[in-house]
Amino acid sequence: MRSKEAMRRKIAFMASVLEIVISALVLVAIVIAGVRTVGEVAGIAFSSNVADDFNTVLGHALNLVIGVEFIKMLAKHTPGSAIEVLVFAIARQMVVQHTTPLENLITIVTIGLLFFIRKFLFVSSFGAHRPDEGEGTESEPAAPGV
Repeated sequence: MRSKEAMRRKIAFMASVLEIVISALVLVAIVIAGVRTVGEVAGIAFSSNVADDFNTVLGHALNLVIGVEFIKMLAKHTPGSAIEVLVFAIARQMVVQHTTPLENLITIVTIGLLFFIRKFLFVSSFGAHRPDEGEGTESEPAAPGV
């Protein structure tokens, strides 16, 4: 039984290390893409097609934001960070892509649903104990076993 638990801990540790490595690789890619995006911004000043170039830069910038939020999601492991990644990814789709009015409506409803979930159905962290007000404060210690 102990070897089984030890193996599970080792696998969980390896998965955490792999997650950190993936986060680092994504961070490096974000930095590289960010530098290139800065170059694209500078290029807009001399562009003959500013609207299309701006749309391209906007798409790249939103991709960078999504990448940063993705790294935060991997680091925090909270439902809130996952919801934030989804909101940014869906918003990017609507802002950058030229979608139909029906697709825009679906996107808006989806983002509204995510905000509803975050506001009313959101559990800040699964499995964490949240003491009642006044319980466990310095002036009033929590009762044993509570």
